[in-house]
Amino acid sequence: MSKTKNVGVVIWVTGLSASGKTTVSKHLVGMLTDHQPTILLDGDELRGALSVVGNYSREQRVELAKNYFKLAKLLSNQGFIVVVAALAMFKEIYAWNRENQENYVEIFLNPPVDELFKRDPKGLYARFRDGIETNVAGLDLKVDIPDDPDLIFSNDQNLIAEEIALRVSETVIAKYQLKR
Repeated sequence: MSKTKNVGVVIWVTGLSASGKTTVSKHLVGMLTDHQPTILLDGDELRGALSVVGNYSREQRVELAKNYFKLAKLLSNQGFIVVVAALAMFKEIYAWNRENQENYVEIFLNPPVDELFKRDPKGLYARFRDGIETNVAGLDLKVDIPDDPDLIFSNDQNLIAEEIALRVSETVIAKYQLKR
């Protein structure tokens, strides 16, 4: 009896801080795990695990994103679906990811900035507003909007995280013909 090898896939979920990357990604992992082994790599957790400290300049963020992607690729090459929840909104990262991973899906979460300020679970936007925080992506640190993400979600669709994750999972399941 021959066993079909799992197709490794990297799903890159990006958006500004408080856009819902981690929440959507956790739901997505739960949905895709029914089809094949799925791993979540969260940018905040990766920085902690790798003991990364610094001011998160553009250069540092680009280097971090490349390292996240290299880890994701290593795991996807072993047949895992890897969901990466990372800000990493830089054109060189989008291009680098696409050049280095055949099975790649890019998701862009794009709620309005005023919604991000309302959510602000880490207090980042409040600290920026109060002049305490700098290098805040999308405010005083320039980021690049993805040119051609596979899927884009903005708040005007009134979707909750589970609905976004469901749409992404349906797209990935169909595109890579994942079985239960």
